Amino acid sequence: MQAIQIIQEEHSKLWRVAITVNIVADELDAGSPVPTPFFNAVFDYIEGFVDQAHHPKEDDFLFRLVRLRTDRAESLLAQLEENHQQGPDTLQALRSSLARASQGDCSAFTQAVRVYTQALKDHIRLEERELLPLAREVLLPEDWLEIDRAFLDNKDPLFGEQASEQYRELYHRIVALAPESVGLGAQSAGQLKPGVPSKSDVLLAIKGMDSHYGRIQALKGITLEVRRGETVALVGANGAGKTTFLRTLSGVQPMSAGRIYFDGTDISKLRSDLRMRSGICQSPEGRQVFGPLSIEDNLRLGAYTQPKTQVEGDMEKVFGMFPILKEKRKLPAGTLSGGQQQMLAIGRALMGRPKLLLLDEPSMGLAPLLVEEVFNVVKMLKSQGMTIILAEQNAFAALAIADRGYVLETGNITLTGTGKELISNEQVRAAYLGM
Repeated sequence: MQAIQIIQEEHSKLWRVAITVNIVADELDAGSPVPTPFFNAVFDYIEGFVDQAHHPKEDDFLFRLVRLRTDRAESLLAQLEENHQQGPDTLQALRSSLARASQGDCSAFTQAVRVYTQALKDHIRLEERELLPLAREVLLPEDWLEIDRAFLDNKDPLFGEQASEQYRELYHRIVALAPESVGLGAQSAGQLKPGVPSKSDVLLAIKGMDSHYGRIQALKGITLEVRRGETVALVGANGAGKTTFLRTLSGVQPMSAGRIYFDGTDISKLRSDLRMRSGICQSPEGRQVFGPLSIEDNLRLGAYTQPKTQVEGDMEKVFGMFPILKEKRKLPAGTLSGGQQQMLAIGRALMGRPKLLLLDEPSMGLAPLLVEEVFNVVKMLKSQGMTIILAEQNAFAALAIADRGYVLETGNITLTGTGKELISNEQVRAAYLGM
């Protein structure tokens, strides 16, 4: 019955796309310009994968064999098949409506989009609540072998391990906007808090930061600030100095010149452990969990500066955020998947009760769907009011959820602005977004 898991995963992805499309439709109704490339990418995805791969496999294998084994499903199957058949025509009508919307009033388009996404959700509910339970009941083992072979040939162009270039913008838009987490055991990302923190409430101020590796100057006069409750993205190519900046801020890498003011105090000369005690906690590049130790012990290490009386309560909060870690709490951390290790690294940093959380390349080395989950974790922390510096090579995804961003090139800050401003900046789009 591997096919059922695959079908349900594909349903989760479609549901996510539907939610994201509705959010963008709300933005259009509020006066935002029509993002024609985004909607075209959505329609291309649904046409290329859903209508030409997912639905035909259901029709030719699952539906056919359920119909063969029982006559109780005829009306249900007829309704689902009719929905499948109408899909291409509905998409074509949406494309035509999009073209008209880009020339003027988009109210008809947003209404049509909402009707379509509601129908898509209703279709998924019908399969999940009625068809799949019936299939489990009536299909024979040999039926499942045939269905599994068809669905295991899964080459999803958006969520697969090798997502096509043409779908990349859509993928990151979904990462940034979709409210539900799927797959790794994290809870819902919740609602992002509107607005930007007050300019007067600066938690971190850095002035003229330099850092060297021997004779090589890695950071050159970095000056920036982070306000309390703000998410700040630090983006740039590999080797731009993002990791060096975070290591220098946390005190692991020596600072050659400059000042660091944290929560009103000059911490420029503090050791790294004292900076951690003051509330700067880091989830490092590459996760760096202690593989032989249990998940529980890894979390306890993150809380070594905290009073013992609060450790158990804090650990339960982390487990509440990442239920998959609780399920595996006694297992060695090295047995976790890459995405789950990233959750453990973030949880370990949270055990230190940070005032400022440093996330260094949290998506590095992960498959696209796991990247999606990690960014939902960041969204969840942001929604809870955590102050975050997010250093990421994945510029679009980072800027899409950031209040503000800084672009780092060879140790220099070359651009700064809100996340939306930097995404719209032609220089950033050409250099980092592939657009």
